[in-house]
Amino acid sequence: MRTGRFAGVGVGPGDPELITRKAARLIAQADVVAYHAAAGKRSNARRIAADLIPADAVEEELTYPVTTGTTTHPGGYAGAIAEFYEASAARLAAHLDAGRDVVLLAEGDPLFYGSYMYMHDRLAARYEAEVVPGVPAFLAATATVASPLVRQTDVLTVLPGTLPEPELARRLADTDGAVIMKLGRTFPAVRRALVEAGRLDHALYVERASMPEEQWRPVAEVDPASVPYFSLIVVTGDTRNGRRSRDLAAPATSASAVPPMPSRGAAELLVVGLGPGPEGWITPEASAALAEVDHVVGYGPYVARVPQRAGLTRHASGNTVEVDRARLALDLACRGERVAVVSGGDAGVFGMAAAVFEAAEDPAYAAVPVRVLPGVSAVQAVAARAGAPVGADFAVVSLSDRLKPWEVVERRLRAIAEADLVLAVYNPASRSRTDQVAVARAVLLEHRSPETVVVVGRDVGRAEESLTVTTLGELDPATIDMKCLLIVGASSTRVSAAGVWTPRYVR
Repeated sequence: MRTGRFAGVGVGPGDPELITRKAARLIAQADVVAYHAAAGKRSNARRIAADLIPADAVEEELTYPVTTGTTTHPGGYAGAIAEFYEASAARLAAHLDAGRDVVLLAEGDPLFYGSYMYMHDRLAARYEAEVVPGVPAFLAATATVASPLVRQTDVLTVLPGTLPEPELARRLADTDGAVIMKLGRTFPAVRRALVEAGRLDHALYVERASMPEEQWRPVAEVDPASVPYFSLIVVTGDTRNGRRSRDLAAPATSASAVPPMPSRGAAELLVVGLGPGPEGWITPEASAALAEVDHVVGYGPYVARVPQRAGLTRHASGNTVEVDRARLALDLACRGERVAVVSGGDAGVFGMAAAVFEAAEDPAYAAVPVRVLPGVSAVQAVAARAGAPVGADFAVVSLSDRLKPWEVVERRLRAIAEADLVLAVYNPASRSRTDQVAVARAVLLEHRSPETVVVVGRDVGRAEESLTVTTLGELDPATIDMKCLLIVGASSTRVSAAGVWTPRYVR
């Protein structure tokens, strides 16, 4: 006997007329119609599709055991929900094994923040499965407010309101249009994030989009106590006073990205080292400076580490436009804007400080004073984790040959090895540079013993941190990637019970 077919069918946001013709056909032909529901409440998906469900169809209501994070289940909320999905999948599988076609109704679209996907994960590999897309609630909400969400090259970001408030504010500040789902109890934090991102004035609250009870109003006018689950926020890329300018918010690739504005006189440009990663490794001086500036300029992942707040404009760009990035910051400072250029680690160690000073040689920026605020460097972080391997004379080299010939790198490695200095190696590998670690190891072995101590720090200061102590002879280049920093010891570097260290004296 054949097994039944399984279909996840999107029924749209609430208005039955928004159900697609294909969804309607599959529902009308189903042997079994399943839908999720909260305990003690009617299924909204079933309400939308009610007129299409065959009178002789078997109905399977999958009732959530919990809809918040509070439960007595020994596995907590995640354990309770996982157990529920397993049991629900087993109920549907029994029908499929009996040859019945099963349609699982999903509000909006089945694969957009819906429960269908968890059934798909468990059943699609075992049975013939089909997914029928539906109109997501945010598209109905956009139609309700009748305001363009994004256009042309704008970026749209869909965000859950359950994100941590600082992360939500950062993402809101970095996009053109946004949709915020999962409100309810999260609404107060979401509203604060909108304020911090400077987006509150263009945020519209929509409740029960496309349903008879539909309503919308500016977020600023919403009573937090009145926000139900079936609600979301639309942050438009357009504004009531005209097009929202991204001239200052967009990633910059050249100085021309900043439009001319009346100058208030040049302001001091700050170049700030953020440390290797943990918030606790950012200096108080750097934190105070970042709390005062109006603009933050830098490589995207570093800009992302700066907390978003009201009045702050972020300028994130790629990893190979350092001088262009510096010119953008200098142009802003020329206009009197308070600007910080950020770097990971210490800005003066393979960071943005040198690029800023390079760009500042242009006479056009002569009036802009530049001040560098130090940060904890990656070599300091890895050395501290290992012990004191740079307790004596040491050298620092980047293996990247993007800005210098590889022949120069090799010559410097030989000189350092011959001088018997401890060596810190930045940028040991990348996706396109996979063999340079092996070449560098061979060069060092020309003058160093295979027993030379090597420390490999990966993602130091982050959750994925690892530290490996090996030797130059045993070092496997294949294990080194762009997240690593190496410290190659001198002949005097030793490993003791306390850690790796290099004596201050030479005998």
